[in-house]
Amino acid sequence: MSDLVENQVQLLLAGQALENDIFNVHTLASDTTGAKSGQLTHIPICLKTVTYIVAAVVINDQGEVLMIQEAKASCTGKWYLPAGRVEKNENLISAVKREVLEETGLVIAPTTLILVECANGTWFRFVFTGDIVGGILKTPDQANEESLQACWVRNINDLPLRANDIIYLLDRGKSYVSNKTIPQHPHLMPVTKSHTKLLLRLIVTSKKRATNRLHVLSDTEQYNPPICELNPNRSLLSILHSFMTEIFGNDVPQHKPHGLLSVEFSGEQEGDGLCLTLLVSFKLPLEDVPVIGKYIWYELSENVAESLAARLPRNMTVPLKVVR
Repeated sequence: MSDLVENQVQLLLAGQALENDIFNVHTLASDTTGAKSGQLTHIPICLKTVTYIVAAVVINDQGEVLMIQEAKASCTGKWYLPAGRVEKNENLISAVKREVLEETGLVIAPTTLILVECANGTWFRFVFTGDIVGGILKTPDQANEESLQACWVRNINDLPLRANDIIYLLDRGKSYVSNKTIPQHPHLMPVTKSHTKLLLRLIVTSKKRATNRLHVLSDTEQYNPPICELNPNRSLLSILHSFMTEIFGNDVPQHKPHGLLSVEFSGEQEGDGLCLTLLVSFKLPLEDVPVIGKYIWYELSENVAESLAARLPRNMTVPLKVVR
């Protein structure tokens, strides 16, 4: 039993997929009120019922960022990061490579996700950084419907931007690429795994007062982490609050969502859904965090506990930003 739980944690810490927990998906009671089947009916279909965006923050050795000049009629001449929608039957890595090549003329080797953003349950943006490994920078005489040109830019304040939302993305990218002296999350890439739903998986931790040993929450049936379906009409923070309340009761103690340990998605296989694995911790000892329902605390071995505890500090998970 404990070996199963530890194996799940180790896989997620390595940014890998879990294979058997999608059969035990929890549907929030607040989402099924009035539903005939007791389940959500939202089916994620790329470009129809769900929108996935990829964006790239690429910074060269001179500290310059790769930018493109927009060709779209609504924002012609404005500047933005290489970005665009994921197409049907396309995975996230292929999508960001395609967008960078189409808009800048350069070939990117993505190295890691640095940020995931979501707005309700129907819009997600996956922000990558990486290295340029080929291609020729697009010039104005190569302008087409994808972009007018691409440039390496030292100061984006010198440019008219299409939107200011990329300033946060740029700051995040510069922080990750430039901060060589502080610990940061390891390189994390999306895992290729198909899902038919939009899912949120939780790795919930607390220490036992009596032993000071780190524990993780797991269900009592399959020994998997808690996992629930995302309601496209609710914010992710609202869904997280409801899920934690259904696990720990209405008086759920204060807890901290840290960031993502893994992202599972595959547009190349059956299903346009995804699964986000979020790390959550309690400051209170588990003796003061009673569990209701089908979940239980499991004590981790010292080695696995150390690995998981190392991801709890700031900057050690991929930020998940909920866009208002």
